Amino acid sequence: MTILENASHSQPISLSEPFDKVAQRTLLGDSMRRFSRNRLAMVGLVIVAILLFLAVFADVIAPYAYDAADFTKPANQLPFVDVAHPLGTDGVGRDYMTRLIYGARTSMFVGLSVPLIAFTVGVSLGALSGFRGGAADFFIQRVVEVVTAIPPLLFALFMLSLTTASIGNVILILSATAWLDPLRLTRAQFLTFRERDFVLAARALGASNLRIALTHILPNALAPLLVQFTLAVPLAIFAEAGLSFLGLGITEPTASWGKMVGGGVGSSIQVYYHLALFPTIAVALTMLAFSFIGDGLQEALNPEYLR
Repeated sequence: MTILENASHSQPISLSEPFDKVAQRTLLGDSMRRFSRNRLAMVGLVIVAILLFLAVFADVIAPYAYDAADFTKPANQLPFVDVAHPLGTDGVGRDYMTRLIYGARTSMFVGLSVPLIAFTVGVSLGALSGFRGGAADFFIQRVVEVVTAIPPLLFALFMLSLTTASIGNVILILSATAWLDPLRLTRAQFLTFRERDFVLAARALGASNLRIALTHILPNALAPLLVQFTLAVPLAIFAEAGLSFLGLGITEPTASWGKMVGGGVGSSIQVYYHLALFPTIAVALTMLAFSFIGDGLQEALNPEYLR
């Protein structure tokens, strides 16, 4: 990329700025600088980093095992009463802070696995549909229309009622309908770029279709896909929490925020408020953090946005 092309996609050039610094500017560098100046995006990044740290090192950080019950303490003990259980205990005497920490592992694992599977399938089929066109595009779009007609929540409820409610099944079932949005976006991006001058020039120089798709079109389509991936993570977490809330998601004794909310909602919620309050706050903070990151990326990766 030349200096003039680079400058058109980055910050305005100051006349007092050294020439070597201007020449070293890149779109990625400018995007990272814009992202780092977005305070809400940085707050979201810190929250996600903390959640990932808790998820990875839950076995070390958690004071107890996730399925260990303390029968010396009363069940449903309120928070901030006992130093041994600062956030209280659940209905069978398990430490609630430990359950929340292990719930972060479950939510982050589901939240990242579902978009990874969905984007692998969606981007591949979307690239094939948008780049090749013809019969391949026609067939893929008909499949998309059929899958779109199936309500994702009802499909997940139906499939989980027929199978074992395990974390692997939850991920696969949620991924079965999550690939539609990345497919549509990828197809639109490939339809937009496949007739651009740089693609026509690469084809005239003898580049293969695979090389054109992977090295010329896909890198230009990554920005909106990256934003959509970031926003898909909280949707997957919320979907898993909803299924677990209904009793069809993660099974005991594995900790899940949605299942914890479902277990805490009932006639005793006015007394044992912590059972539903703390996991609800955890889900809300996680979704808010990823939303902040997604909005920050959308702003930072927009080449027309200059400060």
